[in-house]
Amino acid sequence: MQLLSQFLRRQDTDEELMDLITTLTVACKEIALKLRQGALAGVLGTTDNTNVQGESQKKLDIISNEILKTVLLNHTLVAGVASEEESWPVPGNKDGRFLVLFDPLDGSSNIEVNVSVGTIFSILEAPEGEDFSTEQPYLQSGRKQLAAGYVLYGPSALLVLTTGQGVNMFTLSHTGDFLLTHENVQIPEETREFAINMSNHRHWEQPMRDYIGDVLLGADGPREKNFNMRWIASMVAEVHRVLTRGGIFAYPWDARTPKKPGKLRIMYEGNPMSMLVEQAGGLATNCYKNVMDVQPDDIHERVSVALGSSKEVEILLEYHKKGVSKDD
Repeated sequence: MQLLSQFLRRQDTDEELMDLITTLTVACKEIALKLRQGALAGVLGTTDNTNVQGESQKKLDIISNEILKTVLLNHTLVAGVASEEESWPVPGNKDGRFLVLFDPLDGSSNIEVNVSVGTIFSILEAPEGEDFSTEQPYLQSGRKQLAAGYVLYGPSALLVLTTGQGVNMFTLSHTGDFLLTHENVQIPEETREFAINMSNHRHWEQPMRDYIGDVLLGADGPREKNFNMRWIASMVAEVHRVLTRGGIFAYPWDARTPKKPGKLRIMYEGNPMSMLVEQAGGLATNCYKNVMDVQPDDIHERVSVALGSSKEVEILLEYHKKGVSKDD
């Protein structure tokens, strides 16, 4: 099995980008250790704090965020970082080449029940002459990403990575090395699995309700095949299942907060996951157009998401063609 560094060199990855990815994995290994210790280390539970999103922070949200900030900001190549848990970007080395955006612990509401969670990251080129304590340098479309990925903390710790040359998976071994275990991952074009929070059904746009209604009719409906539903409430785990065996995952716009396009954040979740899905042959949309074609206006901007097996996502898009985009 190849080491992560060996594989990246084989792909002729930029040396400085390799260096940054290696640094990211150092932080993620430390987070993996904290998660493995769990209650033994006293890191479980909820704090009295809320993040910029207005969500209660778990102890491990804060710990993971601090680990990533500390490790990344000590690297000379990092001009700045932006986190889902921080109100504003944090500047690093003003002469650094890269910006790193991350969700330090996606799915943290599942920590107490020991369900898979993960760290999602996106790497951008740092524009020259900018103030990296402000939002503007980070507001780049997903097409500008140099690399994206996540580390899934589950029965094994997995790094899922793209540098724009396909998607590859690396498993954390007992030696502390990430070893290549799945090369050139491809999402099946068709699927019989969907993942969505059905409790929000009454709040969705009519096209989404129509689509799900027809899926639920199975072989007796217009789709003429039976589907299984999956829902973990951890995006990193949902996307990992899609990458592994296909499916469609959706977190659409709903009417309760009409001014917000969706629940997921485009910079920390939408863009990096969309890059992975597209590099694996799938589609990632906001139900109207590709997520990575949406130009963000705010560092914490939200986006509707429907991603996965290409033919199934195309069918969903057909249902929405008569609708009016809530993300415009």
